[in-house]
Amino acid sequence: MLNRSSLMSLEEYATRRSSFRTEVMEHKKNRKAYLGEHVTLLFEDALTVQYQVQEMLRVERIFEEEAINEELHAYLPLVPDGGNWKATLLIEYPDEAERKVALSKLIDLEDRVWVRVPGFDKVFPYADEDLDRENAEKTSAVHFIRFELSIDMRKSLLHGSSLSIGIDHPNYTVEIEEVSESFRDSLVRDLIADS
Repeated sequence: MLNRSSLMSLEEYATRRSSFRTEVMEHKKNRKAYLGEHVTLLFEDALTVQYQVQEMLRVERIFEEEAINEELHAYLPLVPDGGNWKATLLIEYPDEAERKVALSKLIDLEDRVWVRVPGFDKVFPYADEDLDRENAEKTSAVHFIRFELSIDMRKSLLHGSSLSIGIDHPNYTVEIEEVSESFRDSLVRDLIADS
Protein backbone atom coordinates (compact mmCIF):
# COMPACT_ATOMS: atom_id res chain seq x y z
CA MET A 1 0.00 0.00 0.00
CA LEU A 2 1.26 3.45 -0.88
CA ASN A 3 0.98 6.11 1.81
CA ARG A 4 2.91 9.08 3.19
CA SER A 5 5.34 6.88 5.13
CA SER A 6 6.25 5.07 1.86
CA LEU A 7 7.76 8.24 0.41
CA MET A 8 11.40 9.23 0.73
CA SER A 9 12.47 12.72 1.70
CA LEU A 10 14.02 14.82 -1.08
CA GLU A 11 17.45 14.20 0.42
CA GLU A 12 16.99 10.43 0.63
CA TYR A 13 15.52 10.31 -2.86
CA ALA A 14 18.49 12.27 -4.25
CA THR A 15 20.76 9.59 -2.80
CA ARG A 16 18.68 6.60 -3.90
CA ARG A 17 17.21 7.93 -7.15
CA SER A 18 19.46 6.06 -9.56
CA SER A 19 19.03 2.64 -7.95
CA PHE A 20 15.31 3.23 -7.33
CA ARG A 21 14.79 4.24 -10.97
CA THR A 22 16.59 1.08 -12.12
CA GLU A 23 14.37 -1.02 -9.83
CA VAL A 24 11.19 0.64 -11.13
CA MET A 25 12.20 0.35 -14.81
CA GLU A 26 12.89 -3.36 -14.32
CA HIS A 27 9.55 -3.76 -12.53
CA LYS A 28 7.69 -1.97 -15.35
CA LYS A 29 8.99 -4.47 -17.94
CA ASN A 30 6.55 -7.06 -16.59
CA ARG A 31 3.68 -4.58 -16.44
CA LYS A 32 3.71 -3.24 -20.01
CA ALA A 33 1.55 -4.62 -22.77
CA TYR A 34 2.39 -3.60 -26.33
CA LEU A 35 -0.85 -3.78 -28.29
CA GLY A 36 0.22 -3.55 -31.88
CA GLU A 37 2.72 -0.93 -33.02
CA HIS A 38 1.06 2.12 -31.54
CA VAL A 39 -0.62 1.36 -28.21
CA THR A 40 1.07 0.61 -24.91
CA LEU A 41 -0.64 -0.18 -21.63
CA LEU A 42 1.34 0.31 -18.44
CA PHE A 43 -0.42 -1.37 -15.55
CA GLU A 44 0.16 0.79 -12.50
CA ASP A 45 0.74 -0.34 -8.93
CA ALA A 46 2.07 1.13 -5.69
CA LEU A 47 5.69 1.05 -6.90
CA THR A 48 5.07 2.69 -10.30
CA VAL A 49 2.93 5.37 -8.66
CA GLN A 50 5.47 5.97 -5.89
CA TYR A 51 8.07 6.60 -8.58
CA GLN A 52 5.80 9.15 -10.28
CA VAL A 53 5.14 10.92 -6.98
CA GLN A 54 8.83 10.93 -6.02
CA GLU A 55 9.74 12.41 -9.40
CA MET A 56 7.08 15.12 -9.09
CA LEU A 57 8.27 16.03 -5.59
CA ARG A 58 11.84 16.19 -6.89
CA VAL A 59 11.09 18.27 -9.99
CA GLU A 60 8.81 20.67 -8.12
CA ARG A 61 11.09 20.67 -5.04
CA ILE A 62 8.12 19.96 -2.81
CA PHE A 63 9.03 19.38 0.81
CA GLU A 64 6.13 20.83 2.81
CA GLU A 65 3.86 18.21 4.33
CA GLU A 66 0.59 19.60 2.98
CA ALA A 67 1.93 19.84 -0.58
CA ILE A 68 3.39 16.31 -0.36
CA ASN A 69 0.01 14.97 0.72
CA GLU A 70 -1.69 16.81 -2.17
CA GLU A 71 0.66 15.16 -4.69
CA LEU A 72 0.17 11.76 -3.08
CA HIS A 73 -3.62 12.06 -3.13
CA ALA A 74 -3.56 13.19 -6.76
CA TYR A 75 -1.80 9.96 -7.77
CA LEU A 76 -3.39 7.44 -5.38
CA PRO A 77 -6.37 6.79 -7.70
CA LEU A 78 -3.90 5.05 -10.05
CA VAL A 79 -3.13 2.32 -7.48
CA PRO A 80 -5.28 -0.83 -7.86
CA ASP A 81 -7.38 -1.81 -4.84
CA GLY A 82 -7.28 -5.63 -5.05
CA GLY A 83 -10.39 -5.94 -7.20
CA ASN A 84 -9.19 -4.13 -10.29
CA TRP A 85 -6.30 -3.22 -12.53
CA LYS A 86 -5.46 0.36 -13.40
CA ALA A 87 -3.41 1.32 -16.40
CA THR A 88 -2.02 4.25 -18.32
CA LEU A 89 -2.84 3.87 -22.02
CA LEU A 90 -0.46 5.52 -24.46
CA ILE A 91 -1.20 5.99 -28.16
CA GLU A 92 2.23 6.47 -29.72
CA TYR A 93 3.02 7.77 -33.20
CA PRO A 94 6.49 9.36 -33.45
CA ASP A 95 5.57 11.49 -36.48
CA GLU A 96 3.42 14.46 -35.43
CA ALA A 97 1.38 14.61 -38.65
CA GLU A 98 0.72 10.87 -38.56
CA ARG A 99 -0.23 11.11 -34.86
CA LYS A 100 -2.73 13.89 -35.54
CA VAL A 101 -4.47 11.83 -38.23
CA ALA A 102 -4.42 8.67 -36.08
CA LEU A 103 -5.89 10.38 -33.02
CA SER A 104 -8.78 11.61 -35.15
CA LYS A 105 -9.48 8.02 -36.25
CA LEU A 106 -9.10 6.44 -32.80
CA ILE A 107 -11.84 8.25 -30.86
CA ASP A 108 -13.17 5.92 -28.12
CA LEU A 109 -10.20 3.54 -28.41
CA GLU A 110 -9.74 3.80 -24.62
CA ASP A 111 -13.22 2.30 -24.16
CA ARG A 112 -12.49 -0.61 -26.54
CA VAL A 113 -9.46 -2.09 -24.76
CA TRP A 114 -10.23 -5.34 -22.96
CA VAL A 115 -8.89 -8.10 -20.75
CA ARG A 116 -10.31 -11.63 -20.69
CA VAL A 117 -10.01 -14.57 -18.36
CA PRO A 118 -10.90 -17.92 -20.00
CA GLY A 119 -14.52 -18.85 -19.30
CA PHE A 120 -15.59 -15.21 -18.78
CA ASP A 121 -16.66 -12.34 -21.02
CA LYS A 122 -14.22 -9.62 -22.01
CA VAL A 123 -13.88 -6.85 -19.45
CA PHE A 124 -13.88 -3.36 -20.94
CA PRO A 125 -12.53 -0.50 -18.83
CA TYR A 126 -13.81 2.60 -17.17
CA ALA A 127 -11.79 5.34 -18.85
CA ASP A 128 -10.67 8.81 -17.87
CA GLU A 129 -12.69 9.08 -14.70
CA ASP A 130 -10.76 12.20 -13.68
CA LEU A 131 -11.57 14.22 -16.82
CA ASP A 132 -12.67 13.82 -20.43
CA ARG A 133 -9.63 13.39 -22.67
CA GLU A 134 -11.24 13.49 -26.10
CA ASN A 135 -13.53 15.65 -28.18
CA ALA A 136 -15.46 15.29 -31.42
CA GLU A 137 -12.29 15.75 -33.50
CA LYS A 138 -9.75 13.54 -31.72
CA THR A 139 -8.84 11.43 -28.75
CA SER A 140 -5.93 12.10 -26.42
CA ALA A 141 -2.60 10.28 -26.70
CA VAL A 142 -2.82 9.42 -22.97
CA HIS A 143 -5.69 7.84 -21.06
CA PHE A 144 -6.16 6.34 -17.61
CA ILE A 145 -8.28 3.19 -17.47
CA ARG A 146 -9.60 0.81 -14.82
CA PHE A 147 -10.62 -2.83 -15.30
CA GLU A 148 -13.00 -4.15 -12.63
CA LEU A 149 -12.71 -7.92 -12.19
CA SER A 150 -15.37 -10.11 -10.61
CA ILE A 151 -14.52 -12.28 -7.61
CA ASP A 152 -14.75 -15.38 -9.80
CA MET A 153 -12.34 -13.90 -12.36
CA ARG A 154 -9.86 -12.99 -9.63
CA LYS A 155 -10.09 -16.48 -8.11
CA SER A 156 -9.49 -18.03 -11.52
CA LEU A 157 -6.42 -15.85 -12.10
CA LEU A 158 -5.10 -16.52 -8.59
CA HIS A 159 -5.39 -20.25 -9.35
CA GLY A 160 -3.24 -19.95 -12.49
CA SER A 161 -5.70 -19.11 -15.25
CA SER A 162 -4.26 -17.48 -18.39
CA LEU A 163 -5.05 -13.93 -19.48
CA SER A 164 -5.81 -12.37 -22.87
CA ILE A 165 -5.72 -8.70 -23.73
CA GLY A 166 -6.68 -6.71 -26.79
CA ILE A 167 -8.47 -3.84 -28.49
CA ASP A 168 -11.73 -4.02 -30.46
CA HIS A 169 -11.84 -0.70 -32.31
CA PRO A 170 -12.96 -0.36 -35.95
CA ASN A 171 -9.65 1.32 -36.83
CA TYR A 172 -7.35 -0.59 -34.47
CA THR A 173 -7.87 -4.23 -33.61
CA VAL A 174 -5.34 -6.40 -31.85
CA GLU A 175 -5.39 -9.45 -29.59
CA ILE A 176 -2.77 -11.10 -27.45
CA GLU A 177 -4.29 -14.54 -27.02
CA GLU A 178 -2.19 -15.32 -23.96
CA VAL A 179 0.08 -12.84 -22.21
CA SER A 180 3.46 -13.97 -20.90
CA GLU A 181 3.59 -15.73 -17.57
CA SER A 182 5.76 -13.00 -16.05
CA PHE A 183 3.30 -10.29 -17.15
CA ARG A 184 0.30 -12.27 -15.88
CA ASP A 185 2.00 -13.03 -12.57
CA SER A 186 2.88 -9.37 -12.04
CA LEU A 187 -0.74 -8.32 -12.54
CA VAL A 188 -2.13 -11.16 -10.44
CA ARG A 189 -0.09 -9.89 -7.47
CA ASP A 190 -2.40 -6.85 -7.50
CA LEU A 191 -5.48 -8.99 -6.84
CA ILE A 192 -7.15 -10.36 -3.78
CA ALA A 193 -9.80 -13.05 -4.07
CA ASP A 194 -12.67 -11.58 -2.12
CA SER A 195 -12.58 -7.78 -2.08
